[in-house]
Amino acid sequence: MTKPRAPKPSRALWSGRFASGPADSLREVGDSLRFDRRLVRHDLRASAAHAAMLGARRIIPAKDAKALVAELRRMDAEIEAGKLRVEGPDEDVHSWIERTLTERLGDAGRRVHTARSRNDQVATAFRLWVRDEAVQFVATDIPALQRALVQQADAVMGVVVPAYTHLQRGQPVLLSHQLLAYVEMLARDAERMIRVMDACSVLPLGSGAATGVPYPIDRAAVARSLACDVSRNSMDSVSDRDFAVEYLAALSLLQAHLSRLAEDVCLWASSEWRLLELGDEVSTGSSIMPQKRNPDGAELTRGKSGRVFGHLAAMLTTLKGLPMTYNRDLQEDKEAVFDATDTVRSCVLVMADTVARSRFREESAGALLARGHLLATELADHLVRGGLPFRDAHEAVGALVRELDGRGKDLSEMDERSLARIDPRFRGCAAALDPKTAVDRRAHAGGTATKQVASELRRWKRELSAQAGASGA
Repeated sequence: MTKPRAPKPSRALWSGRFASGPADSLREVGDSLRFDRRLVRHDLRASAAHAAMLGARRIIPAKDAKALVAELRRMDAEIEAGKLRVEGPDEDVHSWIERTLTERLGDAGRRVHTARSRNDQVATAFRLWVRDEAVQFVATDIPALQRALVQQADAVMGVVVPAYTHLQRGQPVLLSHQLLAYVEMLARDAERMIRVMDACSVLPLGSGAATGVPYPIDRAAVARSLACDVSRNSMDSVSDRDFAVEYLAALSLLQAHLSRLAEDVCLWASSEWRLLELGDEVSTGSSIMPQKRNPDGAELTRGKSGRVFGHLAAMLTTLKGLPMTYNRDLQEDKEAVFDATDTVRSCVLVMADTVARSRFREESAGALLARGHLLATELADHLVRGGLPFRDAHEAVGALVRELDGRGKDLSEMDERSLARIDPRFRGCAAALDPKTAVDRRAHAGGTATKQVASELRRWKRELSAQAGASGA
Protein backbone atom coordinates (compact mmCIF):
# COMPACT_ATOMS: atom_id res chain seq x y z
CA MET A 1 0.00 0.00 0.00
CA THR A 2 1.43 3.35 -1.01
CA LYS A 3 1.91 5.76 1.86
CA PRO A 4 0.07 9.05 1.17
CA ARG A 5 2.36 11.97 0.55
CA ALA A 6 2.43 14.86 2.96
CA PRO A 7 1.12 18.14 1.53
CA LYS A 8 3.81 20.07 -0.25
CA PRO A 9 4.77 23.11 1.82
CA SER A 10 3.41 26.34 0.42
CA ARG A 11 5.79 29.08 -0.57
CA ALA A 12 6.60 31.07 2.58
CA LEU A 13 5.86 34.79 2.66
CA TRP A 14 9.58 35.42 3.18
CA SER A 15 10.93 32.86 0.68
CA GLY A 16 12.46 35.29 -1.83
CA ARG A 17 15.63 35.64 0.22
CA PHE A 18 16.27 31.88 0.34
CA ALA A 19 17.31 29.34 -2.27
CA SER A 20 15.59 26.48 -0.43
CA GLY A 21 12.82 26.01 2.09
CA PRO A 22 13.26 25.29 5.79
CA ALA A 23 14.26 21.87 7.06
CA ASP A 24 11.51 19.58 8.30
CA SER A 25 12.75 20.04 11.86
CA LEU A 26 12.39 23.82 11.63
CA ARG A 27 8.94 23.52 10.15
CA GLU A 28 7.96 21.09 12.89
CA VAL A 29 8.97 23.49 15.64
CA GLY A 30 7.95 26.67 13.86
CA ASP A 31 4.73 26.07 11.92
CA SER A 32 1.73 27.25 13.91
CA LEU A 33 -1.32 26.75 11.68
CA ARG A 34 -2.44 23.81 13.86
CA PHE A 35 -3.16 26.21 16.74
CA ASP A 36 -3.20 29.78 15.43
CA ARG A 37 -6.08 28.95 13.07
CA ARG A 38 -8.22 30.13 15.98
CA LEU A 39 -7.27 33.66 15.01
CA VAL A 40 -8.62 33.36 11.48
CA ARG A 41 -11.87 35.29 11.81
CA HIS A 42 -10.20 38.08 13.77
CA ASP A 43 -7.41 38.28 11.21
CA LEU A 44 -10.00 38.40 8.41
CA ARG A 45 -11.78 41.30 10.12
CA ALA A 46 -8.55 43.22 10.61
CA SER A 47 -7.42 42.46 7.06
CA ALA A 48 -10.71 43.76 5.65
CA ALA A 49 -10.35 47.00 7.63
CA HIS A 50 -6.75 47.31 6.43
CA ALA A 51 -7.66 46.65 2.78
CA ALA A 52 -10.49 49.19 2.89
CA MET A 53 -8.08 51.79 4.22
CA LEU A 54 -5.48 50.96 1.52
CA GLY A 55 -8.11 51.60 -1.14
CA ALA A 56 -9.42 54.77 0.48
CA ARG A 57 -5.88 56.17 0.67
CA ARG A 58 -5.16 55.04 -2.93
CA ILE A 59 -2.22 52.97 -1.78
CA ILE A 60 -3.63 50.09 -3.84
CA PRO A 61 -6.15 50.32 -6.70
CA ALA A 62 -9.68 50.94 -5.44
CA LYS A 63 -11.06 47.98 -7.42
CA ASP A 64 -8.52 45.66 -5.81
CA ALA A 65 -9.35 46.98 -2.36
CA LYS A 66 -13.05 46.46 -3.02
CA ALA A 67 -12.44 42.91 -4.21
CA LEU A 68 -10.26 42.17 -1.19
CA VAL A 69 -12.82 43.42 1.30
CA ALA A 70 -15.61 41.46 -0.37
CA GLU A 71 -13.57 38.26 -0.51
CA LEU A 72 -12.34 38.58 3.09
CA ARG A 73 -15.93 38.94 4.26
CA ARG A 74 -16.99 36.04 2.08
CA MET A 75 -14.28 33.85 3.60
CA ASP A 76 -15.42 34.84 7.06
CA ALA A 77 -19.00 33.87 6.26
CA GLU A 78 -17.89 30.57 4.74
CA ILE A 79 -15.85 29.72 7.82
CA GLU A 80 -18.78 30.54 10.11
CA ALA A 81 -21.05 28.33 7.98
CA GLY A 82 -18.53 25.47 7.97
CA LYS A 83 -18.01 25.68 4.20
CA LEU A 84 -14.35 26.72 4.40
CA ARG A 85 -11.74 24.99 6.56
CA VAL A 86 -8.47 26.49 7.66
CA GLU A 87 -6.07 23.76 6.65
CA GLY A 88 -3.21 23.15 4.28
CA PRO A 89 0.56 23.30 4.07
CA ASP A 90 0.82 26.92 5.24
CA GLU A 91 3.12 27.81 8.10
CA ASP A 92 0.51 29.95 9.88
CA VAL A 93 -2.99 31.33 9.56
CA HIS A 94 -1.73 34.58 8.06
CA SER A 95 -0.05 32.71 5.23
CA TRP A 96 -3.22 30.67 4.74
CA ILE A 97 -5.32 33.81 4.36
CA GLU A 98 -2.96 35.37 1.82
CA ARG A 99 -2.64 32.14 -0.18
CA THR A 100 -6.40 31.66 -0.26
CA LEU A 101 -6.97 35.25 -1.33
CA THR A 102 -4.39 34.92 -4.09
CA GLU A 103 -5.92 31.69 -5.34
CA ARG A 104 -9.31 33.39 -5.50
CA LEU A 105 -8.36 36.89 -6.68
CA GLY A 106 -5.00 36.55 -8.37
CA ASP A 107 -2.80 39.67 -8.15
CA ALA A 108 -5.34 41.54 -6.06
CA GLY A 109 -4.83 38.94 -3.34
CA ARG A 110 -1.12 39.66 -3.35
CA ARG A 111 -1.80 43.31 -2.44
CA VAL A 112 -3.41 42.59 0.94
CA HIS A 113 -0.07 42.63 2.75
CA THR A 114 0.85 46.11 1.53
CA ALA A 115 1.85 48.43 4.38
CA ARG A 116 1.86 45.78 7.10
CA SER A 117 4.04 43.02 8.54
CA ARG A 118 3.10 39.73 10.11
CA ASN A 119 4.39 41.31 13.32
CA ASP A 120 1.66 43.95 13.52
CA GLN A 121 -0.83 41.63 11.81
CA VAL A 122 -0.62 38.86 14.41
CA ALA A 123 -0.49 41.31 17.32
CA THR A 124 -3.74 42.84 16.06
CA ALA A 125 -5.56 39.55 15.50
CA PHE A 126 -4.40 38.22 18.87
CA ARG A 127 -5.66 41.31 20.69
CA LEU A 128 -9.04 41.06 19.00
CA TRP A 129 -9.30 37.35 19.88
CA VAL A 130 -8.44 37.89 23.55
CA ARG A 131 -10.89 40.79 23.75
CA ASP A 132 -13.73 38.66 22.41
CA GLU A 133 -12.94 35.85 24.85
CA ALA A 134 -12.92 38.31 27.75
CA VAL A 135 -16.29 39.60 26.57
CA GLN A 136 -17.68 36.05 26.66
CA PHE A 137 -16.42 35.51 30.20
CA VAL A 138 -18.08 38.75 31.33
CA ALA A 139 -21.34 38.37 29.41
CA THR A 140 -21.95 34.62 29.59
CA ASP A 141 -19.62 32.34 31.52
CA ILE A 142 -19.16 34.11 34.85
CA PRO A 143 -22.85 35.12 35.14
CA ALA A 144 -23.87 31.48 34.58
CA LEU A 145 -22.02 30.43 37.73
CA GLN A 146 -23.19 33.48 39.63
CA ARG A 147 -26.82 32.66 38.79
CA ALA A 148 -26.38 29.07 39.99
CA LEU A 149 -24.95 30.31 43.29
CA VAL A 150 -27.68 32.91 43.74
CA GLN A 151 -30.39 30.33 43.03
CA GLN A 152 -28.93 28.01 45.65
CA ALA A 153 -28.55 30.90 48.12
CA ASP A 154 -32.24 31.65 47.59
CA ALA A 155 -33.20 27.99 48.08
CA VAL A 156 -31.35 27.68 51.42
CA MET A 157 -32.22 31.11 52.81
CA GLY A 158 -32.45 30.81 56.58
CA VAL A 159 -30.24 27.70 56.86
CA VAL A 160 -27.50 28.24 59.44
CA VAL A 161 -24.13 26.46 59.22
CA PRO A 162 -20.78 26.84 60.94
CA ALA A 163 -18.40 29.41 59.51
CA TYR A 164 -14.91 27.93 59.49
CA THR A 165 -11.55 29.53 60.12
CA HIS A 166 -8.40 27.40 59.97
CA LEU A 167 -10.85 24.64 58.91
CA GLN A 168 -12.20 24.70 62.48
CA ARG A 169 -15.81 25.54 63.32
CA GLY A 170 -15.97 29.14 64.45
CA GLN A 171 -19.32 30.95 64.49
CA PRO A 172 -22.80 30.46 63.05
CA VAL A 173 -23.47 31.95 59.61
CA LEU A 174 -26.17 31.76 56.98
CA LEU A 175 -25.25 29.30 54.24
CA SER A 176 -26.64 31.85 51.78
CA HIS A 177 -24.05 34.36 52.99
CA GLN A 178 -21.26 31.91 52.21
CA LEU A 179 -22.63 31.19 48.74
CA LEU A 180 -22.91 34.92 48.02
CA ALA A 181 -19.26 35.32 49.02
CA TYR A 182 -18.36 33.41 45.85
CA VAL A 183 -20.69 35.63 43.82
CA GLU A 184 -18.67 38.61 45.06
CA MET A 185 -15.39 36.94 44.07
CA LEU A 186 -16.74 36.28 40.61
CA ALA A 187 -17.85 39.91 40.30
CA ARG A 188 -14.23 40.97 40.80
CA ASP A 189 -13.20 38.44 38.14
CA ALA A 190 -15.63 40.06 35.72
CA GLU A 191 -14.23 43.49 36.55
CA ARG A 192 -10.72 42.25 35.77
CA MET A 193 -11.93 40.88 32.43
CA ILE A 194 -13.40 44.29 31.60
CA ARG A 195 -9.99 45.84 32.23
CA VAL A 196 -8.48 43.19 29.93
CA MET A 197 -10.94 44.23 27.23
CA ASP A 198 -9.69 47.80 27.55
CA ALA A 199 -6.06 46.67 27.43
CA CYS A 200 -6.74 44.74 24.22
CA SER A 201 -8.41 47.68 22.48
CA VAL A 202 -5.17 49.16 21.16
CA LEU A 203 -4.32 48.82 17.45
CA PRO A 204 -0.81 47.68 16.45
CA LEU A 205 -1.69 47.50 12.74
CA GLY A 206 0.32 50.11 10.85
CA SER A 207 3.42 49.59 12.99
CA GLY A 208 4.93 47.33 10.34
CA ALA A 209 7.72 45.05 11.45
CA ALA A 210 8.91 47.53 14.08
CA THR A 211 9.36 51.03 12.69
CA GLY A 212 6.12 51.88 10.91
CA VAL A 213 5.50 51.84 7.12
CA PRO A 214 6.43 54.32 4.35
CA TYR A 215 2.88 54.79 3.08
CA PRO A 216 0.26 57.48 3.80
CA ILE A 217 -1.86 55.10 5.88
CA ASP A 218 -4.84 56.14 8.00
CA ARG A 219 -4.42 54.22 11.22
CA ALA A 220 -7.28 56.08 12.91
CA ALA A 221 -9.75 54.84 10.29
CA VAL A 222 -8.68 51.22 10.82
CA ALA A 223 -8.81 51.69 14.59
CA ARG A 224 -12.36 53.05 14.43
CA SER A 225 -13.56 50.11 12.36
CA LEU A 226 -12.11 47.70 14.94
CA ALA A 227 -13.22 49.71 18.01
CA CYS A 228 -9.64 50.37 19.10
CA ASP A 229 -7.31 53.21 19.95
CA VAL A 230 -4.13 53.72 17.90
CA SER A 231 -0.90 52.52 19.52
CA ARG A 232 1.61 55.28 20.22
CA ASN A 233 4.95 53.56 19.58
CA SER A 234 5.56 51.13 16.72
CA MET A 235 8.38 49.27 18.45
CA ASP A 236 6.36 48.74 21.60
CA SER A 237 3.14 47.77 19.84
CA VAL A 238 4.57 44.84 17.84
CA SER A 239 6.29 43.35 20.88
CA ASP A 240 3.75 44.20 23.60
CA ARG A 241 2.07 41.19 25.17
CA ASP A 242 1.12 42.87 28.43
CA PHE A 243 -2.53 42.38 27.50
CA ALA A 244 -1.95 38.62 27.31
CA VAL A 245 -0.26 38.61 30.72
CA GLU A 246 -3.15 40.61 32.20
CA TYR A 247 -5.59 38.17 30.64
CA LEU A 248 -3.73 35.15 32.01
CA ALA A 249 -3.55 36.83 35.41
CA ALA A 250 -7.31 37.42 35.32
CA LEU A 251 -7.86 33.79 34.27
CA SER A 252 -5.55 32.62 37.07
CA LEU A 253 -7.46 34.52 39.75
CA LEU A 254 -10.74 33.26 38.33
CA GLN A 255 -9.38 29.72 38.43
CA ALA A 256 -8.19 30.25 42.01
CA HIS A 257 -11.72 31.26 43.00
CA LEU A 258 -13.15 28.27 41.17
CA SER A 259 -10.70 26.03 43.00
CA ARG A 260 -11.75 27.45 46.37
CA LEU A 261 -15.39 26.80 45.53
CA ALA A 262 -14.44 23.31 44.34
CA GLU A 263 -12.71 22.62 47.66
CA ASP A 264 -15.82 23.66 49.58
CA VAL A 265 -17.95 21.43 47.34
CA CYS A 266 -15.65 18.49 48.05
CA LEU A 267 -15.92 19.10 51.79
CA TRP A 268 -19.67 19.69 51.74
CA ALA A 269 -20.23 16.50 49.74
CA SER A 270 -18.02 14.35 51.96
CA SER A 271 -19.42 11.74 54.33
CA GLU A 272 -18.13 13.82 57.23
CA TRP A 273 -20.03 16.99 56.24
CA ARG A 274 -23.00 15.45 54.38
CA LEU A 275 -24.11 19.00 53.64
CA LEU A 276 -24.35 18.71 49.84
CA GLU A 277 -25.98 15.92 47.88
CA LEU A 278 -24.37 15.87 44.44
CA GLY A 279 -26.66 15.34 41.49
CA ASP A 280 -26.18 12.22 39.38
CA GLU A 281 -25.24 14.37 36.38
CA VAL A 282 -22.33 16.03 38.21
CA SER A 283 -20.81 13.10 40.08
CA THR A 284 -19.22 9.78 39.22
CA GLY A 285 -18.83 6.39 40.85
CA SER A 286 -16.04 3.99 41.63
CA SER A 287 -14.99 1.01 39.56
CA ILE A 288 -14.59 -1.07 42.73
CA MET A 289 -16.68 0.56 45.51
CA PRO A 290 -20.36 0.52 44.53
CA GLN A 291 -21.44 3.03 47.18
CA LYS A 292 -19.23 5.89 46.02
CA ARG A 293 -20.43 9.26 44.68
CA ASN A 294 -17.40 11.32 43.73
CA PRO A 295 -17.22 15.10 43.08
CA ASP A 296 -15.07 14.69 39.98
CA GLY A 297 -15.99 18.03 38.40
CA ALA A 298 -14.90 19.88 41.52
CA GLU A 299 -11.74 17.80 41.92
CA LEU A 300 -10.73 18.33 38.30
CA THR A 301 -11.38 22.06 38.64
CA ARG A 302 -9.14 22.13 41.68
CA GLY A 303 -6.51 20.04 39.89
CA LYS A 304 -6.42 22.15 36.74
CA SER A 305 -5.43 25.26 38.67
CA GLY A 306 -1.73 24.49 38.42
CA ARG A 307 -2.05 24.19 34.66
CA VAL A 308 -3.56 27.68 34.37
CA PHE A 309 -1.11 29.25 36.82
CA GLY A 310 1.72 27.60 34.88
CA HIS A 311 0.68 29.34 31.68
CA LEU A 312 0.94 32.71 33.42
CA ALA A 313 4.42 31.86 34.71
CA ALA A 314 5.45 30.60 31.26
CA MET A 315 4.30 33.81 29.59
CA LEU A 316 6.21 36.00 32.01
CA THR A 317 9.28 33.81 31.53
CA THR A 318 9.02 34.15 27.75
CA LEU A 319 8.80 37.93 27.94
CA LYS A 320 11.33 38.73 30.64
CA GLY A 321 14.48 38.53 28.49
CA LEU A 322 13.34 39.59 25.02
CA PRO A 323 15.25 42.39 23.32
CA MET A 324 13.35 44.93 21.23
CA THR A 325 11.28 44.31 19.22
CA TYR A 326 9.49 41.25 17.83
CA ASN A 327 11.17 37.88 18.40
CA ARG A 328 9.87 34.49 17.36
CA ASP A 329 9.69 33.53 21.04
CA LEU A 330 6.40 35.43 21.03
CA GLN A 331 4.80 32.61 19.08
CA GLU A 332 4.71 30.82 22.44
CA ASP A 333 2.08 33.26 23.68
CA LYS A 334 -0.85 31.72 21.85
CA GLU A 335 -0.92 28.11 22.96
CA ALA A 336 -0.65 29.26 26.59
CA VAL A 337 -3.53 31.68 26.21
CA PHE A 338 -5.67 29.29 24.16
CA ASP A 339 -5.27 26.41 26.60
CA ALA A 340 -5.81 28.60 29.67
CA THR A 341 -9.00 29.96 28.09
CA ASP A 342 -10.34 26.50 27.31
CA THR A 343 -9.41 25.17 30.74
CA VAL A 344 -10.93 27.98 32.78
CA ARG A 345 -14.10 28.12 30.68
CA SER A 346 -14.68 24.38 31.09
CA CYS A 347 -14.16 24.72 34.85
CA VAL A 348 -16.58 27.65 35.13
CA LEU A 349 -19.24 25.66 33.32
CA VAL A 350 -18.74 22.42 35.27
CA MET A 351 -18.88 24.29 38.57
CA ALA A 352 -22.06 26.07 37.46
CA ASP A 353 -23.59 22.68 36.66
CA THR A 354 -22.32 21.18 39.93
CA VAL A 355 -23.88 23.96 42.01
CA ALA A 356 -27.13 24.02 40.04
CA ARG A 357 -27.67 20.25 39.93
CA SER A 358 -26.95 19.49 43.60
CA ARG A 359 -29.01 19.88 46.78
CA PHE A 360 -28.08 21.11 50.25
CA ARG A 361 -29.31 19.01 53.18
CA GLU A 362 -30.79 21.26 55.87
CA GLU A 363 -30.84 18.43 58.39
CA SER A 364 -27.06 18.03 58.03
CA ALA A 365 -26.60 21.75 58.63
CA GLY A 366 -28.26 21.32 62.03
CA ALA A 367 -25.93 18.44 62.90
CA LEU A 368 -22.88 20.54 62.04
CA LEU A 369 -24.00 23.19 64.54
CA ALA A 370 -24.01 20.67 67.39
CA ARG A 371 -20.24 20.54 67.91
CA GLY A 372 -17.43 23.05 68.13
CA HIS A 373 -18.70 25.45 70.83
CA LEU A 374 -19.97 27.71 68.04
CA LEU A 375 -21.62 30.22 70.39
CA ALA A 376 -18.55 30.88 72.55
CA THR A 377 -18.05 34.33 71.03
CA GLU A 378 -21.73 35.11 71.65
CA LEU A 379 -21.25 34.34 75.32
CA ALA A 380 -18.21 36.61 75.45
CA ASP A 381 -20.22 39.40 73.83
CA HIS A 382 -23.01 38.78 76.40
CA LEU A 383 -20.50 39.44 79.17
CA VAL A 384 -19.23 42.55 77.39
CA ARG A 385 -22.79 43.90 77.20
CA GLY A 386 -22.91 43.37 80.98
CA GLY A 387 -19.91 45.68 81.42
CA LEU A 388 -16.95 43.25 81.37
CA PRO A 389 -13.93 44.21 79.23
CA PHE A 390 -13.73 41.95 76.18
CA ARG A 391 -10.35 40.49 77.11
CA ASP A 392 -11.73 39.42 80.51
CA ALA A 393 -14.88 38.08 78.83
CA HIS A 394 -12.74 36.11 76.37
CA GLU A 395 -10.79 34.56 79.25
CA ALA A 396 -13.98 33.66 81.16
CA VAL A 397 -15.53 31.89 78.17
CA GLY A 398 -12.23 30.17 77.40
CA ALA A 399 -12.23 28.76 80.93
CA LEU A 400 -15.84 27.64 80.43
CA VAL A 401 -14.96 25.81 77.20
CA ARG A 402 -12.05 24.10 78.93
CA GLU A 403 -14.42 23.00 81.69
CA LEU A 404 -16.95 21.63 79.19
CA ASP A 405 -14.27 19.81 77.22
CA GLY A 406 -13.23 18.11 80.44
CA ARG A 407 -16.81 16.94 80.90
CA GLY A 408 -17.14 15.78 77.30
CA LYS A 409 -19.84 18.38 76.67
CA ASP A 410 -20.44 20.92 73.92
CA LEU A 411 -21.76 24.41 74.50
CA SER A 412 -24.74 23.54 72.29
CA GLU A 413 -25.85 21.04 74.95
CA MET A 414 -25.97 23.64 77.73
CA ASP A 415 -28.72 26.01 78.86
CA GLU A 416 -28.58 29.25 80.82
CA ARG A 417 -29.15 27.63 84.22
CA SER A 418 -26.42 25.03 83.81
CA LEU A 419 -23.95 27.68 82.64
CA ALA A 420 -24.81 30.00 85.54
CA ARG A 421 -24.05 27.19 87.97
CA ILE A 422 -20.54 27.05 86.53
CA ASP A 423 -20.10 30.85 86.49
CA PRO A 424 -22.81 33.22 87.83
CA ARG A 425 -21.81 35.86 85.27
CA PHE A 426 -23.62 33.80 82.60
CA ARG A 427 -27.05 34.53 84.10
CA GLY A 428 -29.38 35.97 81.43
CA CYS A 429 -27.37 34.47 78.58
CA ALA A 430 -30.25 32.50 77.02
CA ALA A 431 -30.40 34.73 73.91
CA ALA A 432 -26.68 34.11 73.35
CA LEU A 433 -27.30 30.37 73.03
CA ASP A 434 -29.42 30.53 69.87
CA PRO A 435 -27.55 30.27 66.53
CA LYS A 436 -30.28 32.14 64.62
CA THR A 437 -30.16 35.03 67.10
CA ALA A 438 -26.38 35.08 66.81
CA VAL A 439 -26.64 35.36 63.04
CA ASP A 440 -29.20 38.16 63.17
CA ARG A 441 -27.13 40.27 65.55
CA ARG A 442 -24.76 40.91 62.60
CA ALA A 443 -27.14 43.42 61.07
CA HIS A 444 -24.54 45.82 59.66
CA ALA A 445 -23.59 46.21 55.99
CA GLY A 446 -21.76 43.09 54.87
CA GLY A 447 -22.95 41.09 57.89
CA THR A 448 -24.78 37.78 57.99
CA ALA A 449 -28.11 38.94 59.50
CA THR A 450 -31.07 37.47 57.65
CA LYS A 451 -32.39 40.88 56.58
CA GLN A 452 -28.96 41.92 55.33
CA VAL A 453 -28.38 38.71 53.37
CA ALA A 454 -31.90 38.83 51.93
CA SER A 455 -31.20 42.37 50.74
CA GLU A 456 -27.97 41.28 49.08
CA LEU A 457 -29.76 38.35 47.48
CA ARG A 458 -32.37 40.67 45.98
CA ARG A 459 -29.65 42.98 44.71
CA TRP A 460 -27.82 40.15 42.95
CA LYS A 461 -31.03 38.87 41.40
CA ARG A 462 -31.68 42.34 39.97
CA GLU A 463 -28.13 42.75 38.69
CA LEU A 464 -27.95 39.34 37.03
CA SER A 465 -31.40 39.74 35.54
CA ALA A 466 -30.48 43.13 34.10
CA GLN A 467 -27.21 41.75 32.77
CA ALA A 468 -29.00 38.82 31.14
CA GLY A 469 -31.44 41.22 29.51
CA ALA A 470 -28.65 43.45 28.23
CA SER A 471 -26.70 40.53 26.76
CA GLY A 472 -29.78 38.82 25.33
CA ALA A 473 -29.10 35.70 27.41
